Amino acid sequence: MMADIVEAGLIYFGKDGNAVPSRKQYLADIEGVVPWTWWPHEEAGHTDEAKRESQEIFGTELAFATPKPERLLQRIIHIATNPGDLVLDSFAGSGTTGAVAHKMGRRWIMVELGDHAKTHIVPRLCKVIDGTDPGGVTEATGWKGGGGYRFCRLAPSLLERDAWGNWVVSKDYKPEMLAEAMCKHFNYAYDPSTEHYWMHGQASETSFIYVTTASLTFEQLRALSDEVGENRSLLICCMAYEPQGETLTNLTLRKIPRVVLDRCEWGKDDYSLRIDALPMMAEEEPEAPAQKRVPKPKPGAAGDLFDNGEEV
Repeated sequence: MMADIVEAGLIYFGKDGNAVPSRKQYLADIEGVVPWTWWPHEEAGHTDEAKRESQEIFGTELAFATPKPERLLQRIIHIATNPGDLVLDSFAGSGTTGAVAHKMGRRWIMVELGDHAKTHIVPRLCKVIDGTDPGGVTEATGWKGGGGYRFCRLAPSLLERDAWGNWVVSKDYKPEMLAEAMCKHFNYAYDPSTEHYWMHGQASETSFIYVTTASLTFEQLRALSDEVGENRSLLICCMAYEPQGETLTNLTLRKIPRVVLDRCEWGKDDYSLRIDALPMMAEEEPEAPAQKRVPKPKPGAAGDLFDNGEEV
């Protein structure tokens, strides 16, 4: 085998023929090339190109101040991902990342706290989806239009601190909403019992969840354990608990996750909006009606706090 490789000219022994042998590779045998750290504008675009792309999409007056050329994002996405992968841009700006990812067959999430979300990103993605955005990498990717997305807003914080610094349910919400949010977070079906105060939801006939903003003592936890009994289990989500409670075998103790404390997409049946019905600048206009109600999570179903199982 070694003689065949040498005969094929795939081994290099150095200029004097006495160096440690190394394997040769020819460009013709390599799929792609290792990316360089220096990308000339002929390959990745430049500022003027990005400005022209922005002006073609938004017009001269509304053109984004600091756009990136689509060719630059195309190269980055091509190097780092495969078709179908998920691309995240936490500072979306004018939506270049999402637009290019969409044209390249990637899924994407963009986050933007400024007005750019409506003044730039939405109209840009509408053109991409409608196939009316001829600029950027549209021709290079063979993009003809299609697809869709969901536009979501974060609701106000579910909890707030009271005068003594304790976490309490915000006055804008009902306490039941916290229990329902935690059921969704842990994949329990929200089904509060009228007989037992500690049954807020269930994952099976013998597995239940209890949500409270209280800090539970060991005595309180032991009383709950006695009431739950040996043949049932209870997941308790609370603000804090005494560690001795972890010795109670029919209880599982969890602190309410920070993601729920800080921000929670809750309070409506559905936060997604249809693209063609999105209010562009009228802040006070009512949102488009939800397509359908969020289904109750089935016990053991996969998902997370911000996944309502629907697509637009």
